Amino acid sequence: MNSRDRSWAGLLALWLLVLLTALFTRPLLPVDETRYASVAWEMWSRGDFLVPYLNGEPYSHKPPLYFWLVHAGWWLFGVHEWVLRCISPLIALFVLVASASLARQLWPRDTGTAERVPWLVFGSLFFTAFATWVQIDLLLVLMTLLAMNGIIHAAHGARSGWLLAAVAIGLGILSKGPVMLLQVLPVALLAPLWRRDVDTPLWWRWYADLAGAVMLGAVIALAWALPAAQAGGESYREAILWGQTAHRMVQSFAHAHAVWWYVPWLLLLFAPWILLPECWSALRHPGMASDQGVRFCLTWLVTVFVLMSLVSGKQLKYLLPLLPAFALLLGRLWSRRGGPARTQRPWLLIGVLLLAGGLLVLLPFVMDTAAWINNIHPLWGGLLVAAAVVLLLQRPVPLADYPHRLTLLSVWVVMVLHFGVFTTATPAYDLQSASRVIASAQAQGHEVAVVSRYHGQFGFEGRLLQPLLQLQADDVHSWAAQHPQDYLVVITRSAAPVEEYPKAVFTQPYRSGYLVILTGDALVKNPAVLH
Repeated sequence: MNSRDRSWAGLLALWLLVLLTALFTRPLLPVDETRYASVAWEMWSRGDFLVPYLNGEPYSHKPPLYFWLVHAGWWLFGVHEWVLRCISPLIALFVLVASASLARQLWPRDTGTAERVPWLVFGSLFFTAFATWVQIDLLLVLMTLLAMNGIIHAAHGARSGWLLAAVAIGLGILSKGPVMLLQVLPVALLAPLWRRDVDTPLWWRWYADLAGAVMLGAVIALAWALPAAQAGGESYREAILWGQTAHRMVQSFAHAHAVWWYVPWLLLLFAPWILLPECWSALRHPGMASDQGVRFCLTWLVTVFVLMSLVSGKQLKYLLPLLPAFALLLGRLWSRRGGPARTQRPWLLIGVLLLAGGLLVLLPFVMDTAAWINNIHPLWGGLLVAAAVVLLLQRPVPLADYPHRLTLLSVWVVMVLHFGVFTTATPAYDLQSASRVIASAQAQGHEVAVVSRYHGQFGFEGRLLQPLLQLQADDVHSWAAQHPQDYLVVITRSAAPVEEYPKAVFTQPYRSGYLVILTGDALVKNPAVLH
């Protein structure tokens, strides 16, 4: 194999290692993973692939593309959890390919950057960990990259690039909604900042083609949205056509944070690369302003980051589409700098690793918010400390080898977290047994209710075919009196001993408290269970 093939073979092996580690060390975790799994299951069991459903109600928070991909996997291999959990890792793999493709388009003569960029993306610690989660955000990353590939293709004179951009925009909206436009439009609208090969009078054609791509993307999205709005009812129609986007942008109903909230989290998003001296010294390389690809990446990074900071709802995963832009920029700057052996030790990265390892060693002794935390063995924190020592003692290596070595470090950290933390936490997060109890109760004709808001935690794991009744705390006792033989799911925040839940049908530790399933009659006889 040539160097490019060897690079991809090594990256594929690490990707497979991370995937298998996640599959064998942790279950679907509530509430996001179990919720998305339940939405996919409910669409599948209802045979309704137009409107997503959760607990019997239209689910307006996410469009259906991710769930359609899950359905495609189930159609091919059957309804299995492993199929569901392989969707995001496969999307992550396509993200690496699309990142390399964009690097080749931006710098056709620089093969080193195209070979390095997938390692910089996959070696980013947050991406390495996030790639195995049942989450929709990686699909938005992929569509953003495809749109950027189309834009650069169009910038090179191939108008077919606008078709790729249009399809990516449409599918991006079907992935996470109109936020897709926020990821793509800034860099396309500000093309005069990074393109210097177009005469001013000819810009009208660029913007006309961009408008056409956006319109075609909107048509693709509306081909689903309009029929779904009609089928889902008035409240669903208002939510998907306006409410969800407007509320998240201006006054988010969830995850609202200050404008500056993202700034400190960039250290985690771009770790470990942002912790290296080489990352900062590369910025001083002369000739940055003359590199169109560098200007493209900077325009992408800065404008989208500013706009996302202005949006009310914020989570770190919302910035994932910026990670390829950072990797492209860093890969190009390292390529221009050349490949001498590094002379500076990554003291900041070593310090962070030592701190993380020390915290993991001390965690069972200083935190008692959940019983399972006390069972984390200090050895796992010691393995992070050992990684820091290896970084400290290793000899200087060529800059070209640095991405490979630090990607190994990120994989090592993710494996330590899975084997050391997730396997210990599994009894308090695995809902398969509770879900089977609920499914059995429903199969026997019992109604099952849950106190307070229900996030769909049991739908997929129990393969439920009926919704759960959601009760407010004030209504629980009257419901229990009227339904003595039916079942109630109670989630407590206190880690009280099992003996405090007499006649419970099922109990298990859940997060920092307990999950209890009991009959209405048992609750009437022991009302203190809810306190």
